[in-house]
Amino acid sequence: MPPESEKQALNQSRWLSIVGIGEDGVKGLGENARDAIACASVVFGGRRHLELATPLVTGEARPWPVPFDAAMRDVVALRGQKVCVLASGDPFFYGAGVTLSRHIGSDEFTTYPSPSAFSLAASRLGWPLQDIETVSLHGRPIDLIRPLLHPGRRIIALTSDEKGPRELAELLTESGFGRSGMTVLEAMGGEAETMRAGKAAEFALQDINVLNVVAIEVVASADARILPRGFGLDDALFEHDGQITKREIRALTLSALSPRPGELLWDIGAGSGSIGIEWMLADPSMRAIAIEAHPERAARIRRNAYRFGVPGLVLVEGEAPSALNDLPQPDTIFIGGGGSEPGVFDAALEALKPGGRLVANAVTLEMETVLLAAQARLGGNLIRMEVSRAAPVGAMQGWKPAMPVTQWTWTKGMQL
Repeated sequence: MPPESEKQALNQSRWLSIVGIGEDGVKGLGENARDAIACASVVFGGRRHLELATPLVTGEARPWPVPFDAAMRDVVALRGQKVCVLASGDPFFYGAGVTLSRHIGSDEFTTYPSPSAFSLAASRLGWPLQDIETVSLHGRPIDLIRPLLHPGRRIIALTSDEKGPRELAELLTESGFGRSGMTVLEAMGGEAETMRAGKAAEFALQDINVLNVVAIEVVASADARILPRGFGLDDALFEHDGQITKREIRALTLSALSPRPGELLWDIGAGSGSIGIEWMLADPSMRAIAIEAHPERAARIRRNAYRFGVPGLVLVEGEAPSALNDLPQPDTIFIGGGGSEPGVFDAALEALKPGGRLVANAVTLEMETVLLAAQARLGGNLIRMEVSRAAPVGAMQGWKPAMPVTQWTWTKGMQL
């Protein structure tokens, strides 16, 4: 164990306390959390949190600014003083602790968490938390729930306000999940706690508390919009004008792109956005930028991104290579359209991170020529993909071949 002087120095270096507080207020806090609030010269928090902690606050109570400052400049400016930040429940589960940790080192703060809203809801319902999906829709697009909607699954969603449960019910109903059970849990842990249940399609709750979570038991109708896990979603799920990487080719293309958590993809000539959308569906940490010059297709990409529950897909509307300027450096690049235009291919090669992967598909002879030259100059792998589909031939059926696709896959070394 470190000497007492070292322990004191360690405690002094941790100038910031982050305290998770529930609707039961100071009664639900442990002794260390109570001391952290009482000893702070400044206590930050939402007005509701500050009101809950009023009996313990001896320093200055400072509400968060409006609009909220994600850089936490007011807190950072007091570095070295005794400061306390109040947050809801577990500060590091979609909470203020996550934001603070982007600006303040973990060796500078001590956290005293309380049960999260997800934990409280699971305990009220008797649901094993490890077996269910959890998602925060607080201040985030409600469409984020779409990829989680699978028959038989359970979901707990944290909403933004009293309108959230109705909005969820409407989304479930229009997506073919109207028979799903919904339980709205309000003001958990406080004196006003309530729990009300019903079917999504029959939602009629009134006077919902602004503090609520919604627990969903997913039931799908025959026409429900279910987004399967894995590559190669049905083309019919996408809105498109024919400019789409077809299902079978898309599955092989995404396999070649080899998504890894946290990576950024550039989808050059995005068309319907199908590659970037499936890339982002692979993991919540995935990021993608779709580059598309055609205004109608760009609008279509936006609509598809929301309908697939990946509203974080970034759309750059413009012509490559100029549209690539000043974009974050990608881990992977897919060139699906416009790769034979002057400067596009070389700009993509230059932009790619060392060790990054580039996949390019060709259906035209011009683009195939570009890929053959690239493979001769840089190496990499070339494959040709041909798909045939059964189609009517008079009263019978025969194979109707689609246009063949040439694909080049390349990993960038330390130097071109």
